[in-house]
Amino acid sequence: MVHRMIGIDWPDFGAPAVPGAAGLAEMTARLAAIRGAMAGRGLDRLVIYGDREHAANLLWATGFDPRFEEALLVVAPEGAPVLVAGNECLPYTGVSPLVAAGAVQVRHCASLSLLSQPRAGDRLDAILRDEVPPGARVGTVGWKYWQAGEVDDPATALEIPALIADLLRARAARVENATDLFMHPGHGLRSTVGVDEIARLEFANHMAAAALTRMVFAFREGMTDFAAVEAAHIGGLPLGCHTTFATGARAEQGLSGPTGEVLRRGSAISFNVCHWGANICRAGWLAEGPGDLPAVAQDYVAAFAGPYVAALSDWFALMRPGVAGGEVWGMIADRLPGHGVTLNPGHLIGTDEWISSPIFGGSTLPLRVGMAMQCDVIPAHPVYGSTRMEDGYVIVDAGLDAALKAAHPAVHGRCLSRRRFMREVIGLDVPDTLLPLADTCGIAAPFLLAPRQVIALGA
Repeated sequence: MVHRMIGIDWPDFGAPAVPGAAGLAEMTARLAAIRGAMAGRGLDRLVIYGDREHAANLLWATGFDPRFEEALLVVAPEGAPVLVAGNECLPYTGVSPLVAAGAVQVRHCASLSLLSQPRAGDRLDAILRDEVPPGARVGTVGWKYWQAGEVDDPATALEIPALIADLLRARAARVENATDLFMHPGHGLRSTVGVDEIARLEFANHMAAAALTRMVFAFREGMTDFAAVEAAHIGGLPLGCHTTFATGARAEQGLSGPTGEVLRRGSAISFNVCHWGANICRAGWLAEGPGDLPAVAQDYVAAFAGPYVAALSDWFALMRPGVAGGEVWGMIADRLPGHGVTLNPGHLIGTDEWISSPIFGGSTLPLRVGMAMQCDVIPAHPVYGSTRMEDGYVIVDAGLDAALKAAHPAVHGRCLSRRRFMREVIGLDVPDTLLPLADTCGIAAPFLLAPRQVIALGA
C-alpha cells in the first residue's frame, strides 16, 4: 500500500466525563462469575493474592488494591469471602463495594505489613486454618501461570510467595495454579470487558493520550527528558508502568525512564504514558525531516515507518470476532520480516498493562467480542530504530456496539469519530468491529520535532 506524509493537527474529540467505578451490582456479578469458574474447576477454595505490583486480579474481584502491603482473598463456594489485609491497608479495604456492603469480611494480619511495624493480631497460618478446610482442593490466583515445557508440572507450579504456598500445601489435599481462570486469553474472566469497563478504558486512554500529546508538542532540542515528561502534565490516575523515555545513550533501552538525557537532533527516541487500562506509546526520531537523521537512516519513512503503518492497517482489518490469533501473528511476520518484531503483535490490556494474548504463533484462539486489545507491534532495527502506533481498542459486534451506545452514548460517539479519522484522514482499514479508545489512534509521526507531519496511506 502506498504511504505518504501529510500535515495535520492531531485530533481532539473532547474530554470524557469521569466514569464511575465498579459498584456493588457489578462486583456481585463478578463474584458470582468467580464462583462459577471455581465450580467448573472443582475447587473448594480460591485464594487470590495481590500486592502493589500484582494487584489486578484482586482489584477485579473486590475493588480493593493493596498499597505497600500484600493481601489475600479467600473465596468459598458460598458465604462471604474473607479479605486478609495488613496494618495500613486495613482501613483502605473499605474502598471495596463488597466490603462496604458486608458481602466480604475483612481480617487483619499484621504479617502482611511492612517490616518493623506492630505485629499484633492474627497469624496468617491461623487465618488460613479457619478459612481452608483440611483436605480441600485449593486454587491460587497470583499473576502468572505456566505452560508445558516451562516447568515439570504447570498445574501445581505456584507463583505466589512461598510462605503462603507452604501454608496452603500443609493444609489442603491439593493446591493448584488457577490464575488462568482470570487471565487466560481464551477463557479468563478478565479477557473480555463490558460497556461500563469500556467507558473506564476510554477515560484512561484519553488521559494517557492527552499527556503524551502535550509532551510531544513540547519537545525541543536541548531540553532534558525530565523537562519533556514534566510537560506531559500526567494526571492522577494510577500508572500501569513507570513512564518510559529512551533516547541518546538510552535509545536502545526501551524500558528506561527519564534519567537527565538531553534531547538531541538526529537521535532515536521512544516514550510512553501508561495508566491502568491504557498504554500510549510512540517511537521515531528527534528530527524535523529525513535530513536530520544519520545518512544510513534517511530512508526511514520509505523503508521502515511507512511499511509499518501499512502493516498496521492490515492488523486493524483483522480485529474481528472469530479471527484466529495465529492469523494476526502470521500476517505481521509476513508483512514486516525485517522489522525485528519479536513479541506478540497485540495483547489484552487491563489494570495490568499486559494480561495475556490470543496472538501468538500457531494460535487457534479466536479474537472475541469484548476483548480490550493493545495495538502493541514493537519493531526494533539497528539502523532505523523503531516506530510505534500503540494505543487501546475494543473488539465489538453489533450487540456490544449497540449496548455501549445505549449506556454511554458520548463514549460511543467519540469512538466513531476516531474511527472515521483513522479511515478518512489516515487511510487505515479499520472495521466496524473495532472501537478506538484514544485520540492518538492512527497517528504515526516519524519526525518528532515536527509532529504535525504524519504518515497516511493512499495516493
